[in-house]
Amino acid sequence: MAFEKEISLPNCKFKYAISPKIKKYTLRDTTFMVTKVGFYELTRLLEEVPNSGDGFPLKITINKELDAFKLAITDKSGLRMVNIFKSENHKILQDKFYFLMDSLVERDIFTKEAV
Repeated sequence: MAFEKEISLPNCKFKYAISPKIKKYTLRDTTFMVTKVGFYELTRLLEEVPNSGDGFPLKITINKELDAFKLAITDKSGLRMVNIFKSENHKILQDKFYFLMDSLVERDIFTKEAV
């Protein structure tokens, strides 16, 4: 998956883009880790029952230049993309995803636009 300026996950209500106000220190404050190649990476487990360890990993990677990113929700192996938005059975996971992304929008890491 290549880095993109704007991402809209299938069936998601919003599309997200890198904020022009993004800062490196804000990424570190919001628990993004710096990888060996200098990318900023955030990994969270979207789970229905907190601390159960049963859920789908959300991975956000922002490039060094802070102008493009990757966003993926995968199965536990990390190999297959999962669409948590196509079914109301995953309403709790959807709410957790939107909550996390809204917190990153508030910190000027991303901008959000309705699809």
